[in-house]
Order: sequence, then C-alpha cells, then structure tokens
Amino acid sequence: MLAATRLRLPHARRVVASHLPLRPLAVRPPAASRTRVSPGGTISGTRHYASTLKRRKDDSDAAAKRPGEEDGDAIPAEDLTTVGSHEHEHEHAVISTFDLFSIGVGPSSSHTVGPMRAGKIFIGDLETLGLLEKVKTVKITLYGSLAATGKGHHTPQAILLGLEGSDPETIDTGTIPSRYAAILENKSLTLGGRHRITYDMDRDMVWRWDQVLKTHPNGMRFSVFGEDGELLATNEYFSVGGGFVVNEKTKVDENLFYKGVDKSVVHGARLHQTHSSESTPGAPSQAPDPIQPPYPFVSGDSLLALTKKHNMTIAQIVYDNELHFGYSHEDIHEKLMRIWSVMDDCIRTGVSSAEEKLPGRLGLRRRAPMLYRRLMRGFYPGLVSPHLPQLGAGHAEPVGRIDAPHGLGAGSDASMPMWGGEPESGNGAGRRISASRPTRVIGTLEHPVTPMPPRKTMIPAMDFLSCYAIAVNEVNASGGRIVTSPTNGAAGVIPAVLKYIVEFVSDDPEKSVVTFLLTAAAIGMLFKRGSTISAAEGGCQAEVGVACSMASAGFAACMGASPETVLQAAEIGIEHNLGLTCDPIDGLVQVPCIERNSLGAVKAVTAAQLAMASENVYSVTLDEAIEAMRLTAADMSVKYKETSLSGLARTVKIPLTVPAC
Repeated sequence: MLAATRLRLPHARRVVASHLPLRPLAVRPPAASRTRVSPGGTISGTRHYASTLKRRKDDSDAAAKRPGEEDGDAIPAEDLTTVGSHEHEHEHAVISTFDLFSIGVGPSSSHTVGPMRAGKIFIGDLETLGLLEKVKTVKITLYGSLAATGKGHHTPQAILLGLEGSDPETIDTGTIPSRYAAILENKSLTLGGRHRITYDMDRDMVWRWDQVLKTHPNGMRFSVFGEDGELLATNEYFSVGGGFVVNEKTKVDENLFYKGVDKSVVHGARLHQTHSSESTPGAPSQAPDPIQPPYPFVSGDSLLALTKKHNMTIAQIVYDNELHFGYSHEDIHEKLMRIWSVMDDCIRTGVSSAEEKLPGRLGLRRRAPMLYRRLMRGFYPGLVSPHLPQLGAGHAEPVGRIDAPHGLGAGSDASMPMWGGEPESGNGAGRRISASRPTRVIGTLEHPVTPMPPRKTMIPAMDFLSCYAIAVNEVNASGGRIVTSPTNGAAGVIPAVLKYIVEFVSDDPEKSVVTFLLTAAAIGMLFKRGSTISAAEGGCQAEVGVACSMASAGFAACMGASPETVLQAAEIGIEHNLGLTCDPIDGLVQVPCIERNSLGAVKAVTAAQLAMASENVYSVTLDEAIEAMRLTAADMSVKYKETSLSGLARTVKIPLTVPAC
C-alpha cells in the first residue's frame, strides 16, 4: 500500500518530487541547501532541459556542481547494471497469458501503458486512504528512459490521464490528444475523475533523464501535497516492460504478475507467485498447494520435462494453468478470441487507414495501406472491396487423422533421430536425440486444446507478413488500440505471424489461434523471469527479439511440431536477435521500430522452419540463449537502452525529445 503521512512540512508548499525521501516516509524538514519554490515560481537548475546532446552534457556537468540539488535516492543511469532483478526471487515463471497479452494503447507498453496504470493505482490508493479530497498539488518525477524518451512515447499523457482515472484497456484512444491539450491549456487536473486540482506541467513534472532509481531504469515518483504544503503521500513505481508495474516495497501488492489496477478483484492465484516449482527429491508427496499452479515451470528444460511427464503439449500445459487462475473453459476461449480480435482489427485499421503520415515531427509516411493495395492486385473487385474484408482461411488440403512423423511409423529405422531422450554429449555440441525408446509427446487427445497434427507447407510470399507487421506498428505509433505482445514496441510480430497462419496455413483458425497464443505465452513467461522484456533494461532484443522467439514457437506449434522442436524454434528466434539495440529516432516508436517488426515476423517464420527441418539436432538450448540475452543486456551501454542517446538516434542528427524550458 501507499505510505502516507499528514505531518506538516513548514515552508514546503512546492518542494519538487525529486527531493522526497523513499517510502516508508520519514518526513523531515528540507535541508537548507535545497531549493524551495514559492507559489508560481520556477526551480533553478532542475527545470532546464537540453534539446541537443552537447547542451545536455553541459547541463549534466553543471548539475554535478550542485550537490544540494541531487536526488539522494537516484544513481547515474550508466551505473545500473542489473537486469531482471525484480524477477529473480520468484521461483517459477508461470503467470497468466492474459497478463502477458493485454489490451492497451500505443505507442509503448513500458512508457505509455505502464505509467497510465501506475497513475491509476496511485489514485486508487489515495482513495483507499481517504486522502484524495485533501490533495492540492501533485508532483511527478520521471527517471532514466522514461524521461529520456518519454515525450515521444506519450508518457506525460499516460500518467496524467491515469491520474484522472483512465485505464489503458478501456480509454477512448480518440480522446487522448484533446484531453491532454485541455490539461495543459487549463492547467487543471481532475484526480480520479472527480477531484479537481491545479496542475502546471512546467512546474509539476520533473524529467531526470540522467539518473535512475536503483530498481529499474523506468522509474517514476508520485507525491501529493495538502493545502498548507504538507506531504500527504508519495510512492515510486517501475514500469518493467509489457505494461507490468512494480513497486520496490510492495511488489506483490502492485501488479508485477497481474495487470489489474484493483487487486481486490484479482484472483488470489495471480497475486501470490513465489512458490517452489520443484519438489525435494525423496520428500513425501504433499497435497496440491491451492495457490500453486498445477504445472509450474522455471525454465525451458523444466517445461519440456512437464510435457514428457504428462504427455501434454505446451499449449495444454498453459491452458490448464489458466484454469488454476480462476478462469473457466469459456473464459479462456473468449479471452483468447478477444485478444486475436483486437490484433486482427489492428491490422485492418492499419491497412485501411486514410491518413498519410504518422504523428510526430519525423513526418513518417504510412506504408501499410499502399503495401496492402499492391498485394491485392489481381483479386476480383467483388471479393476485395475498399472495406478490405478478411482473406479466406487457407487453401491447404484437409489433413485428416494424425499420422506418425517420418521415421517414427511402423517398421522405421531405429537409427533415425527421434523425439525425446537425452543428448549424447554433456556440452550441448551437436546434440542429437537418442533412438532408444524415446518419449514421444503428441499431447493428450482428451483435452480442450487438442494437439495440432504434424504437417508441412509451402510458404507463400513473405510480403503479407511484412505488411501485417507494419500495419500494426503504424497503428501503435499513432496511439491506437493495441495488444501488448509482449510489448507495444514489438506488437507487430506476433499478430503478423498469427494472421499469416490463419489466412494461408490453417484449416481450423480458432484452434490455431488458441494453440499459437498459449504456446507463445509460455515462451514469453520464460523470458520475463529469466531475463527481461523491457527495452530500457535490455535494448530491442528484449522486445522484438523476444516477440520473434514467441512467434517462432507459436508457428512451430501450429505446424504440429513436438515441444522440443517448439523450444528449438524459440531459441533460434532469439539467438539471432542477441545484441539488438533500442535507439529510436527522436524518441518516437517509428524508426527503426516499424520496419524491425516486419523483419522480426519474417525471421520468426524462418526460425520455425529451420527448427522443424533440423530433426532435433541443435547446439544451443533456449535456456542458454535466455541467459545469454540477460548477460548481453547487462553489458549493453545505457545509450542503447531506449534513451535515444546513440545509434540511429544520433547519426540522423535529430535531438532527443524532452521539454526545453
């Protein structure tokens, strides 16, 4: 919960939020050396922001000479080298698919969705404490990546509308620009939708791009003051990627594992996720823990072991864990179809947009409508109208019964490579599956998610994949409705690959949607626990790289691949994205983000095809690749972690987008 106090701070009516102590509050008079702000005044030395790299460096040097104005709780951005530290104490990776895939608003899950959710959580806690009506002033401090690229990622809009009570999933995206403009023009903010206070953006929001809080680069601090300037409450939040929000002191109380803003209506199994995933060898069997998911896994190896032990596909494992989170069979199906519907609508919106350019001073031209028109040339006009109806569900021949894979049928050669078994060598080099009585996982047929039959297909032109991905990310860049999959910056990869399966490959689209999303979710859970899904921690490998890995696994699963091959596809998907940097030009989620999603979708299909063709011979496991990604992220310079301080953001000579006063 929110730490609060009603003690009075004399002469502190407008103390800047960056000077506040950490929770739990130990309220003390401000030091004499700290800047005090009179009503309507400005803060010398902390409200000056550079629009060029040189000017920002000069300001940093000047700030270093003013120790009295430094935030004692923050550290220089380059000193934060931990990755995923907020995850490591949790003993299994299982979270709900519907928290990993959630409906939100563009352009960023960590810089838009998370901050909006944090603002709403903060207001909810104020209401619970009975403090909302006493608030006269609110101060907001953004740190690290949130400050560096926050303006281009719509972070101010998200926070302020969250403080007004809006939620990312339900907010009318068309009203965001006008509501934000009204707040700035009227200098008025309606907390929780009912308590109006004065809010001056230039005075009440502080951008500390050069400093971070110790938990995560995406830190923000909210503080509220009463009539006489007394500090009523303060809290810090960390947007850790994918729309998830962490609070250092109350991680479980906030939504590290769930995305509901009101934990009182969240199922208990989604709140408590710190239980052991493995039993002690030789220990007596115990009754199932009502909070523990039935199939907990901590790594790719443990997930694969579960599929072999229970003869279940990865999608079936995840499905049964969702039942544990309080969802019925109907709930799971409805939610999965809802996620796919939003993804599909996003593609449709992108390819049918009448707008020529994306918002922002880059003036980037939309390409999805033109690409789609070119792809649809030659189709009959009556079948392809300007309303752009869906294509057919595919033209492949019906598959019929599930036949044994090549080499595994009756009379097959025992020397052929087979599914299951143990690698020949312990170092992983040239791993080949043993042919001695392997564990063949096909999945149980008596399950709501029946296994996909093994199949092969000729891949049509990849142009549709690129078009679909570009369409989604152009909608995201314009602040439209989006599905975090697993983030907004990488939101085009998974929908593009799934749309491709539905339109060109699948004979049963609904079954493919269920299998794809559940399988991809399992891979996303492994990355969230073992590394990160935040570009501010790991660069673009944590977003497009992870999305590519998830989509690769989903594609392989829909092609009837074994769980081991599915994990191999995921490994190939991330291995060839390791080291990918996040350097958005002008702080906008446009260049190189949009094209990068297109290539990520193509790479995902290629990775799945390679895995299915390699007959379970591989040199790197998914767990090894995830750990490599974590190490790479820790070694990566902060300049390439969603700060727009180097790379393309520097070579194109466009300055970083932060307010200049």
